Amino acid sequence: MSTWSGTAPGWTAGEGQGGPPYAPWQPPTDIEQRLYEAKARGDWSAYLDALAATELFHAVSRPWADANPGYVRLFPHWDPRTRRHYVTVLTEGMLPCPAPDPVYMENSLGWYAATWKDPDWWLAVNPGTPCEAYFAATPEHRRLWTHHAQRMSGWTRKGRLRTLRVGGVFQGPVAHGLACGALLCVSNGSLWNAMGWHGTGYDRERGRLAEWWGITTREEWLSALERLLKGEMSNSSWEFVLEVRRAIAREYGGAVEIDHWREVVERVVRGRAEQAAARGAAGPSDPGAEARRLQHLIGRIVRYEARFRADGLLREGEYVTSVLAWDYGRASKMARWGLGARFCDVGEAERAVVRAGRAGRLEYRSWEAFSAGYVLGRCLHFDDEEFGSWYEEMLNAHRVLTTDPGSPWLTIPWK
Repeated sequence: MSTWSGTAPGWTAGEGQGGPPYAPWQPPTDIEQRLYEAKARGDWSAYLDALAATELFHAVSRPWADANPGYVRLFPHWDPRTRRHYVTVLTEGMLPCPAPDPVYMENSLGWYAATWKDPDWWLAVNPGTPCEAYFAATPEHRRLWTHHAQRMSGWTRKGRLRTLRVGGVFQGPVAHGLACGALLCVSNGSLWNAMGWHGTGYDRERGRLAEWWGITTREEWLSALERLLKGEMSNSSWEFVLEVRRAIAREYGGAVEIDHWREVVERVVRGRAEQAAARGAAGPSDPGAEARRLQHLIGRIVRYEARFRADGLLREGEYVTSVLAWDYGRASKMARWGLGARFCDVGEAERAVVRAGRAGRLEYRSWEAFSAGYVLGRCLHFDDEEFGSWYEEMLNAHRVLTTDPGSPWLTIPWK
């Protein structure tokens, strides 16, 4: 019979339902892979390093979480077999499908070390799985947790393609819709194909939506999601000037000169103002100023496209056809953020993800074209021609998604 060599500090071999994995087991993510391999070697230092480099989730009653916003509490359970209290934590790949109750809070090993209340409680990691372990939590043991947390403080998964190997979606309309949000997933280091989204935990997913979107209710989330799916969230001026360029290209063929583009935009703006005045409808109070604003925008777009070509986001001679990908990609993520915040269930989130993928396919001809549109929209909104982190993060994500053999952009046909 196989046995494990070595034990973790404060760990008892054979506790719980785990033990040696006699049958082949597929770790759901890179996290469980590291834990599994460290445990198989009996390398508990490496095991704690892996724990310190990832997020740990523990279950909380949703009524309690809603009644105590901003607070986190550990709820241990009593095991009569071992006569111990355990606080159970799960790594990302071991989380169950999101349900209305309970919800899961996410914190780091260092946080658990600092906030632990009772030295008689034990920490149970992924109990009942081949990568499980159980750790005593005396002050001495928690100092060891803190040591590993400090040692791994620079570790990050951001900027990497991460895939849910077991339970993830790989092909079909849902996978296509999820892949429309893959730029953000790579940038944030989250699992691109996880439909059962917990994200950064219930409280932080709600905090994300409140801070960045002003969303605190299901109704507000639904409104934002619908606007994104319809391409109505981005600045309409961006799409207007790109539509004008597309019209010029269709009429004349070949490359569109910037002066010609600017001239046509001004003509359209003045023509619309005259038509509105003739109907007695509202229009721009100063058509000339509006035309100059849009001409300045054209200059920004042209400069971004030049940088995109230099960096490989666009091929030579290509240009961005639309920035609606900025909305559709965020819609794919908004569906999942809403699920993490429990503003919807899995079925509703999945239907929204499929709609995001369908909208993207109708507007673009390839993953690369979708990516360029998304990145331009993000840069026009955030970057202000600084080509800083708002751009660099997306450039790295684009390169990963267009070169990594496991990328959905290489394994899922665009149409």
